[in-house]
Amino acid sequence: MKALHDPTGALVSGLAAIRDQFGVPSGFPPAVLAAAEQAAMRAPTAHVDRTALPFVTLDPVSSTDLDQAFAIEAAGSDWLLHYAIADVDWFVRDGDALDTEAWHRGTTLYLPDGKAGLYPPALAERAASLLPDGPRPSVLFTIRIAPDGSVMLDGAERALIRSRAKLGYETVTTADLPPGLTEIADRIMAAEADRGAGRVDPPEQEVARTESGGYTLSFRNRNPAEDQNACLSLAANIAIAKAMHAHGTGLFRVMPPPDDSAIAGLRQSAAALGLDWPATQSLADYVRTLDGADPHSAAFMLATRRTGTKASYAPYQDGVMPYHAALAAPYAHATAPLRRLADRYVNRAVLALAKGEAVPQAVTDAFQRLPDVMDRADAISARVERAVIDLAEAVMLDGQEGSRFAAVITDTDERGARIQLCDLPVISRVATPGLMPGDRIEAMLVEAAPDKRSVRFAQG
Repeated sequence: MKALHDPTGALVSGLAAIRDQFGVPSGFPPAVLAAAEQAAMRAPTAHVDRTALPFVTLDPVSSTDLDQAFAIEAAGSDWLLHYAIADVDWFVRDGDALDTEAWHRGTTLYLPDGKAGLYPPALAERAASLLPDGPRPSVLFTIRIAPDGSVMLDGAERALIRSRAKLGYETVTTADLPPGLTEIADRIMAAEADRGAGRVDPPEQEVARTESGGYTLSFRNRNPAEDQNACLSLAANIAIAKAMHAHGTGLFRVMPPPDDSAIAGLRQSAAALGLDWPATQSLADYVRTLDGADPHSAAFMLATRRTGTKASYAPYQDGVMPYHAALAAPYAHATAPLRRLADRYVNRAVLALAKGEAVPQAVTDAFQRLPDVMDRADAISARVERAVIDLAEAVMLDGQEGSRFAAVITDTDERGARIQLCDLPVISRVATPGLMPGDRIEAMLVEAAPDKRSVRFAQG
């Protein structure tokens, strides 16, 4: 982690410029705010009382838009995951001001100086958020997890739940977590390996605000509690995808596997990085052996992610099994409706299926429209995130032109080589031909321009 020294205020002004460039909303129209305040007063009259279950939430400490709460119960050799999801649809009506604005936004955009939410704070951070300050309406999924890690949706209902604790990734201890969480996570990860899943989670650059009002740039490593929490979401989303597909409906997250030429290129990268990738081992199996804290392994993981094809959304099609190559399973987004528009409609579909009812036509129609809306929103989110990182790198290096930095080549293409500085959380490029992944070089900073969100290096 590196604190950003910004005496000229270039970061603050740069973040404002990013918001302008990408049309990041600065707030909500008055009609939407009024609709949120009104909706927040809706009493949960269609919800079964499940407040006796010991739910907790697990998120970044600062989060207040809490989508998920969980409780765990043993059932013979199986585990039951009671996974409560914020019941956003209870508060939002088709075609109302909240719904219209959500379709315009698609997703929450996160910037270090504040987020642009999918829904106003009256819902996202209060009435619909699963905070531990009183009963909350939820969509409660019950996921059965077998000893081999296979998952099945046992039930779905609208339920009133009460969170016992708001746990944070940065502060949680093992004693805070429900018994069974570690075993569930182990089962899910073992099943993932058995399926041949190729999920890659290298350390990612992150710009974060500090308590003092400054900013840091770092490579963010996930901690064990975060990985365990991700396993719960993974289990639920796979079980929900299977249930929807079995009933001939749904919206799925899909990703094709890398082709033969991509695999061949990655094998060359591994060799150049000095990594031992056995010829008989699949990419998915090999990636699971890597340690993201090792620079060469992290470089290969980044190259793998960049080589892979992008995930997208697809509605149900007769005779087509939706497939997410990184997970080697059908997969849906259902567990973050406060932050993603699509999840609200998936939840509506599953609630209908659980009651033996037809999926509402409005939901079926939405499944056809959502892929374009969500792909556009995801693309804007990715561009905003990249712009923030570029800005932070330029601010960090501003005034150090002519300085030299140890760097490692992570991958190459027709434009030259991508480099990662060894002592700073910076990723950039050099145009020098002939470099290979794994090469260590000295990179000289030629330019750092916060106003252009640009840094430029040359070898030597």
